[in-house]
Parts: sequence; C-alpha cells; structure tokens
Amino acid sequence: MAESLLSESQKRASKKAQILGTKKKNRAPLIIVFLLVVLFAAGTAIFMTRTDEGESNYTAQTTQETNANYVEYPVVDFENGAARHYGYKDGNMTIRYFILKSSDGVIRAAFDACDVCWPAGKGYVQDGDVMVCRNCGRRFTSVKINEIKGGCNPAPLERNIENGKLIITVDDILEGKKYFNFPGKA
Repeated sequence: MAESLLSESQKRASKKAQILGTKKKNRAPLIIVFLLVVLFAAGTAIFMTRTDEGESNYTAQTTQETNANYVEYPVVDFENGAARHYGYKDGNMTIRYFILKSSDGVIRAAFDACDVCWPAGKGYVQDGDVMVCRNCGRRFTSVKINEIKGGCNPAPLERNIENGKLIITVDDILEGKKYFNFPGKA
C-alpha cells in the first residue's frame, strides 16, 4: 500500500509540474538549432563581404589623357581574364565599374551594380569565369557581361577599343550615377 501511495504521489507531482510548467524541458534541440542558424548567418555574412585574394580594391580612376571626356586603359591589362575594379569620382560620389576579358576573348565592362541589388552597395566578385553578386549570390558567366541587362545582371557599360586601348566616355560612366546614390547618403 505504501508503494501505491508513493507512486500515486509521484503521478500527482508529475501532473502538477506539467500543468504549472515547472517540469524541466529538454532544450538541447532548441540550442542546436539556434547555433546552426547563427553559424549559417555568420558564414553567409563572411561569404558576401569577403574580398578574394588578387582582387584589387576600387581604384579611383581619372582620365589618363589630358582630354577629360574619356578614360582609357591598355588592352593588355585585361589579358589574364581577371576582373579589374575601378571607380570614377564625380563630386562626393564614386561610380564603380569593372572590366574583364571574357572566356570568348571579348573585353567587357559593366557597372559594379545591378537594377535589383544596387541599394546594398556590394557589387560583384569574380569566381573563375563568372561574376557573383555579393548581395544575392547570383552568378553571371563572363560571356554574358555587357550583353544581358536588367534584373540582377551587372548593368552594362559602353566601351570601345581603339589602337590597343579600351576607351570609356565619361558621359557613359556618369550614366551609372543612379546605381551609386545610396539611400541615407548625401
């Protein structure tokens, strides 16, 4: 009988703990999920903000000629296929763009922004033969740069090649102002 009272007493205590919410809960699954979410968020943040080795920081570029109507770059600078990032200062704004030689041998130029992700101000990073949006992670093959526009594609930048030099007019660069007028900045 003492056994039956003890087990009856244990049953009541257990039921009381359940109703009052004082029963100890196993929080291990919740903690594991929380840690996984934190690790995933940290990994994503690191990936989106990383700078690959060999990638130069944006270089404020002004005209190399005395004519202030264009900028020019020696074509040989792009032979290795590596994207080179530049910035053109216009007052207190820097209009960023990149130039690369695509896998089909064409030298291409695009603003370091797109119609969708430009407010994030993150631009693109090169990964082999593709440019990767640092904001959304979308990937664009080099042969499509300066060919396809709109959406998250890098916004095309007009360029010409003359006498071994890649030439971009300042007027064409200034067309990209809309991509670098970041919200909250003057």
